[in-house]
Amino acid sequence: MEGNGVKSEVDYLVKGHIATITLSRPERLNALTSTLLTELAESIEEANQDESVRVIVMTGKGRGFCAGQDLKTVQPGMDHGEYLKHYYHPVIRALATTNKPTVAAINGVAAGAGLSLTLACDFRLVREDAKLSLGFINIGLVPDAGAPYFLPRLIGSAKALELALLGETITAQQAYDYHLVTKVVEAEQFEDEVTAFSEFLSNRPTKVIGYIKQLQAASSESTLEDMLAQEIIYQSRAGKTEDHQQAVQAFLEKKAPVFVGR
Repeated sequence: MEGNGVKSEVDYLVKGHIATITLSRPERLNALTSTLLTELAESIEEANQDESVRVIVMTGKGRGFCAGQDLKTVQPGMDHGEYLKHYYHPVIRALATTNKPTVAAINGVAAGAGLSLTLACDFRLVREDAKLSLGFINIGLVPDAGAPYFLPRLIGSAKALELALLGETITAQQAYDYHLVTKVVEAEQFEDEVTAFSEFLSNRPTKVIGYIKQLQAASSESTLEDMLAQEIIYQSRAGKTEDHQQAVQAFLEKKAPVFVGR
C-alpha cells in the first residue's frame, strides 16, 4: 500500500508497510512550532491506526533532523509548562505508546527538543556527520519533551546528568559510545541503510513486537512477580498469533519464516 499527505510543516508518506514522517521546515533546520508539533502528533496517530503500516520512521527534511523549539515563536511571558502540555506531550505519548516499532533517522543536527523526540523512539540511526545536543541549559531551561524520563534509562543517570548540565554538543560516534543511538551510518549510505533497517523491521512479527514493547515498558516500575505474571499473559497472546504458528511450522520444515504481522 502507498499513500502520502503533505501538511503545512510535516510530510507523511506510506510506502509498502513503512510510514515515513518528515519534519518539513528545512529553512529553519526543522525547528519546532505549535503547528509542526500538532501535525506530528496527528501523523503518528494516523500511522498507528493504519493496519497496513508496520514501521514508523521519523526524519527531517534538508540538512538537519531538528534544531529544537523555534525560539522566534516564543512569546514574552509564555508559560512553557502549558506549551509542553498542549503541544509536546501528545507527540511524546504517541511515540512512546504505539505498538509499532519506531525509528528516528537522524540525518543531521538534533538539538534540544529535537533530540528529545528521538529518545522516545525505539531505534535511532544517525548519520556519521550529525551533531547532537541536549542544550536546554544553554538557554536557561530544563530538559523536556520526555528527555528526563528516557535519557537516564538509555545511558544511565550519571551520563544523562552530565549531558544535561554541560549542554555540550556531541558527535555521532560519541552518541554511539554512550549507547544513545543504535547505529552510526556513513553519509552516502544513510538513506539506503534507513530503508533497509525499516524494511527488516516491517518483515518481523508486528503484533509480537507490540507485546514486547508493552512488557518492556511495564518492567521499570514492576516487581519480579509482576513481570512473571505479565509474561504469562503476553506469551499466551503471542502463542496464538498467526506469525508464531507459521514460524514454528517453517522451523520444522527448515524454511525461513514469512511474518505477516498478525
